[in-house]
Amino acid sequence: MKFATKAIHAGIEPDPSTGAIMTPIFQTSTYVQEAPGKNKGYEYARTQNPTRDVLQKNIAALENGKFGLCYASGLAATDTIIKLLNAGDELICSDDTYGGTYRLFTKVFERFGVHSKFMSLTTADELKKEITPKSKLLWLETPSNPMMSIIDIAAVTKIAHQAKMIVVVDNTFASPYLQNPLEFGADIVLHSVTKYLSGHSDLVMGAVVTNNEGIHEQLKFLQNACGAVPGPHDCFLALRGIKTLHLRMQRHCENAEQIADFLESHPKVDNVYYPGIPNHSNHEIAKKQMRGFGGMISFTLKGNKMEDALRVLSGTKLFSLAESLGGVESLIGHPASMTHASFPKQEREKRGLLDSLIRLSVGIEDVDDLMADLEQAIG
Repeated sequence: MKFATKAIHAGIEPDPSTGAIMTPIFQTSTYVQEAPGKNKGYEYARTQNPTRDVLQKNIAALENGKFGLCYASGLAATDTIIKLLNAGDELICSDDTYGGTYRLFTKVFERFGVHSKFMSLTTADELKKEITPKSKLLWLETPSNPMMSIIDIAAVTKIAHQAKMIVVVDNTFASPYLQNPLEFGADIVLHSVTKYLSGHSDLVMGAVVTNNEGIHEQLKFLQNACGAVPGPHDCFLALRGIKTLHLRMQRHCENAEQIADFLESHPKVDNVYYPGIPNHSNHEIAKKQMRGFGGMISFTLKGNKMEDALRVLSGTKLFSLAESLGGVESLIGHPASMTHASFPKQEREKRGLLDSLIRLSVGIEDVDDLMADLEQAIG
């Protein structure tokens, strides 16, 4: 079954009681049992919900995985994965990563004895130097947030697996339409469903997919034990959004490629960060493991002055100034003060994340209107 068909049909059957073609919203907290311990597969809605079950199967199919689990947010999914580790364990994370991930690793799990080590993984061989007997998990973002770095998933996974590490790939920026990390050896794929999977900026949710039954059983236990589950209405909305994922991603990619070319040729723009640009440092790797380059772009202005960036950020009319990404509407953001404010300034700048950096989530509007909006804002 090809992707567009899976997005609409995988894991989804008409409701057996009514024939409803759309998965019903099972808005219930508990289920009546025929006798103590004798039920119809459902006991309590934190543990299981039919609407959530359908969504989990659907997302797993999109990632060509066997097992899917959904959580109340992307960070709730991240939190659950790190609970696979024990005090004294170490995780290695790509140094260009979402600010909320960095905050969770450094401000929460460090207190419980799980140490985080951040490093560039754009060259796979660098990883060998950092692995120690305590290294148990490798965390990747590719493309990364916000510098659009590309990591060779297969290469770093091979090295990590030699050390018996679990490999997790945050696939939020690519979406399953453009990239399937399990096919390159990753053990777990994570999504902020809030972003491209939902696609309409109307819910908050996370998801993980794995082919490893043992990992799935541990994560499923934690999902129930810790309780960070999404509600059935949000699951219904996510299922609705996924049905058009392939169409939306095609348009996101088409628009972003044209806007990246426009920014590269603009006399006031300094650096453009987009994996579809041939001079991107890992463009060839992106071509190898992605089926398109996505809708996210970051750029800086010449002179790298904060005041110039703020003028652009406040000057757009179609690009709305807001956090998040992946919706049908275009957004513009300032990572240093918004999504990545939890990084200390010195750490941000070491990663190239300057105060003048601007991040675009390119929507599915008419691209000529979007370019005109950027042109008038940049001036």
